[in-house]
Amino acid sequence: QVQLVESGGGLVQAGGSLRLSCIASGSSFTINTMAWHRQAPGKRRELVAAITDGRSRNYLDSEKGRFTISRDNAKNTVYQQMNSMKPEYTAVYYCTERLSRTECDYWGQGTKVTVSS
Repeated sequence: QVQLVESGGGLVQAGGSLRLSCIASGSSFTINTMAWHRQAPGKRRELVAAITDGRSRNYLDSEKGRFTISRDNAKNTVYQQMNSMKPEYTAVYYCTERLSRTECDYWGQGTKVTVSS
């Protein structure tokens, strides 16, 4: 059973930084694409960043240069470093894993990030 557990959310002031972590279990982590999504209050969920098994990265255009996604296959963990944070980054951030064999997506429970102005 695939499980994803996020951590690292919290309250941060505008201009500050946070690093989110997501530990995966129950899957062939190294061959799967990992991603971070977020859902702000009253808004639709959106894809923020993704990293493939080959470490190719994609980002939401508005967050390029501020967010960095990375993975540590030895720890079955994906990270998202967020810098120069803005109040509009306030959201619940979800880690996802797309299984390469089935292309099914699994979601974590989310971690809340609040950026104060």
